[in-house]
Amino acid sequence: MCSGKGKSSVLIGFILISLEMIVSANTGFSISIYNVTSRNIYLRWSKFSGAFSYRITATPMNTVGHPLLAHFNDVPVIGVLTLLTPNTVHTVKVEAIDKNGIILAEAQTMQLTAPEIPAIDQAYSKLSNSITVEWAAVPGATSYLLTAQDGESFIETIVINSPGTVTGLKAATLYKITIRSINSGGRSLPSPSKKAKTVLAAPVLSVSSPSYDSIVVSWGAVYMAVGFSVSIMRSDGLGSMTKENTTHTSLVFTSLDPGTLYTIKAHAWNVNGIPGDDFTYNQITIPCAPGSITIEEDNPGKLSVSWSNVDLGDYYVVFVKSDDGLEVHCNTSHTQCHFQSDCGFTYFISVFAYNKAGQSPLGDVLNYTTAPCCPSDFYPVFVSSDTVEIVWSPVRGAEMYETKAVDGVGVVLCNDTATICILSALQCNTQYNITVYSYSEIRGSNTSCVSKYVATAPCSPEIKSISQDDLSIISVHWQANNDETIYTVTARGEAGLWRCTSSGNSCSITDLPCGSVFSVSAVAITTAGQSLPSYSVPLETAPCCPNDLTVTQVMQSITNISWSVGAGAKTYITILESPKGPAKCHTLQNHCLLGCITCGTTYTVSLKVISETGLASDCTYQDYSSSACCPSGVKLYRLRNNGIRIYWRASAGLIKYSTDLYGSKGNFTCTPTSGLSYCDVTEIPCGDVYTVVVSPVPEKGSKLTFCPKKIYSVTCSGSSVGMVIYRGKRSPE
Repeated sequence: MCSGKGKSSVLIGFILISLEMIVSANTGFSISIYNVTSRNIYLRWSKFSGAFSYRITATPMNTVGHPLLAHFNDVPVIGVLTLLTPNTVHTVKVEAIDKNGIILAEAQTMQLTAPEIPAIDQAYSKLSNSITVEWAAVPGATSYLLTAQDGESFIETIVINSPGTVTGLKAATLYKITIRSINSGGRSLPSPSKKAKTVLAAPVLSVSSPSYDSIVVSWGAVYMAVGFSVSIMRSDGLGSMTKENTTHTSLVFTSLDPGTLYTIKAHAWNVNGIPGDDFTYNQITIPCAPGSITIEEDNPGKLSVSWSNVDLGDYYVVFVKSDDGLEVHCNTSHTQCHFQSDCGFTYFISVFAYNKAGQSPLGDVLNYTTAPCCPSDFYPVFVSSDTVEIVWSPVRGAEMYETKAVDGVGVVLCNDTATICILSALQCNTQYNITVYSYSEIRGSNTSCVSKYVATAPCSPEIKSISQDDLSIISVHWQANNDETIYTVTARGEAGLWRCTSSGNSCSITDLPCGSVFSVSAVAITTAGQSLPSYSVPLETAPCCPNDLTVTQVMQSITNISWSVGAGAKTYITILESPKGPAKCHTLQNHCLLGCITCGTTYTVSLKVISETGLASDCTYQDYSSSACCPSGVKLYRLRNNGIRIYWRASAGLIKYSTDLYGSKGNFTCTPTSGLSYCDVTEIPCGDVYTVVVSPVPEKGSKLTFCPKKIYSVTCSGSSVGMVIYRGKRSPE
C-alpha cells in the first residue's frame, strides 16, 4: 500500500508594521507609525506642553499629488490619515500649535503605504487539503497573504505571485478566501472574499486476497460522499481494467490471475458528482506466507531479518518500512536479509514468498524499534561553582534522558523527559566528563553516546588577612585554591568601590579614603566562569587628619587649640612639645586647653586622631611660638609738667611693649621702641585712679590682653601731678 502526505506552509499571525520614530530636535516632541494599509497611516505622537491642537500632513514623494491635511485637538495623541495613495512613500509631519496658531514644535517621518487591494479571479480545489487562488498582480506588491477561513478558524500562507495555494485544509469544507498585498511598508486590507469548497477525501482502502483468484476491498465512510468508484487492473498493464461504482463500502473482485500484482484505485464523489482524492493500493494474489520471522540488531545500524523456509517458494522479498514512510526491500533465495537502520526509528517488516504463480499472502507484520538517538549538540548554558545547566535538542526515539557527570571520584546523575538538565552539588574548579544518554521504554538506553568535558567555575577564595601598608593602601591576602585564575578584590563602602586584581594570592588597593569603613570580598574568575564571592571582611581605614588647626594663647601659660572634625575620628590627643617640656591633652571634643605653656617658646604642634576601634593617624602642623613673657616690676613715677613714667623689667631680647593707662578722665597709650623698658605719658590728668598694664606686642596678630594689671592713684598738687601711689593689682579680665 502506498500513501502520500501533503505538506503545507502555514503562516499564523503575520504583522508588517513600520515602527519609525523621529523626535524634533531640542523639544522631545516625537511621532511614530503603528499601522499602515493601502490608503491609511495610523500614527501616534507625544503631547507637547502648551499645544492647543495638532496638525498632521502627509505629502506623497516622487508622485503628483496634494498633501493630505488633518487637525486634532490636544486630547488624543493618536490619529489616522486616510485617502492616501497606495504603494507610495509619504512624508508624514505632525505640528504642535498653540491657541494663537503658532507652531511650537514639529516632528516628521517617512512611510511607504501598502499596495492596492488585489481582486480574486477564481478559487478552486483539486485536492482535499488545499484551495488554489488566482488573481491579477498588484503594482508594488512583493508578496501576497492568502487566508482561508472556516467559521472562526483560519489558515494563512504567504505566496509570491498568482496562482497561490493554501494547504492544510479540511476535506469537503466550504472556505471563505481573501487575499492581501504586501510590501515593506505594510499590507493592504483583505480583498472581497470568494467561497471555495475542498474536494472529498480519499477512501482509505483495506485490501486482502482471501484466495489465489480474488481480492476483497473495503473502506470506511467518507464525509459528504454519496458514492464510490473502485477500479482494478494488473500492475504490469496486461489485461483490461475493471471498474465498479457503488454506494456501499466494500467490493469483491473475482476471476483474477493467481500470484499477480494488482493496482486498485478508489475515489468518492459528492452529490454534484465531483470526484475527490484518489487512493491507490497494490495487492498480490497463491503462495503461503513465510513464518517464524525473527529480527536481530547485530550492531547499531544493522538489522538482520530471518524466517522459515516455505514449501514451493522460489525466492523471497522482505519489505522494511520505517515510521517516516520510507520503504526498502531485499530479494533473496535464502532465508535471511540484512538492512541498514537508523537510531530512533520503528521498522515494520513483512516477508513474502514468491514462486511462478506469484506472491504469498501477507503474513505476520513485525515491528522493531532501534535504540533512541544520542543528543550530540548538548552544551552548557549556565556554569557556576557547583552547578552546570545543560541543554540539547530533542532526538528521535527518546522518551527520557539521563545526564551523567563524572569527575573521576564521584558521579552526578539527572533524569528527566525535558531536554534540559541542571547538575548541582558539583565540585568547584573541577573538570567533569558529561554525557547525555537517551532512553525509550521499548529499547532502553543508548549507551553509545559520546561525552564532553565541562569545567565548573572556580572556588570562592578565602581572605586570610588584610594589612594596611599606608594610610591609603591595603594589601589583601587570600588562599589561591584554583588553577589559572584571575582574582578580583573589591572594597565596598559608602565612599564608593575600589578594586585590585591578581593571578597570585595577594593584591594591593590604593587611594582608599581615610576615615571610612569598607567590606572587602574577593572573587575568582576563569574561562569557565566566576566564583561566588568570598566571605566579606570588614575594613576600617585610619581616621582623617583635620584640615584646619588653630592655636590661640588664652593666658600667658594657657593655650587653646581647636581643629576641624576628622572623618572617622572618635578622640584626639593634642601635643605641644619643646625642649622645655611637652603639653598634652586627650579629648572627645575638637578643641582643647593646654596649660604649663612657657612664654617666648617655639613648640612643635601634633595631633593624634584615634577611631572608635583604636586606629590612629599622626598629624603634624606648623610650629607654634608662644608669646613673649609679660614684664615684671611695673611701676609709675611722676615727671615734671604733669607727666608719668611707666617702668618695667623686660624679658631677654629685643621685645616691643605697649603700655595702657585706663582712668575715668581718659585712657592713654604709649609704645616705646624695642629694647626700652620704660614709656612716658605727658599731660596726664591728676586726681584719678589709673589701671596700668604693660603687654608685649607680637609681630603678628592683636595685642595681648592677659598680662597683669596694676592700680595707681595720681594725686594733685595744685594743678600739677602730686603723688603717685600704688593701690594693688588685679587679675586680667
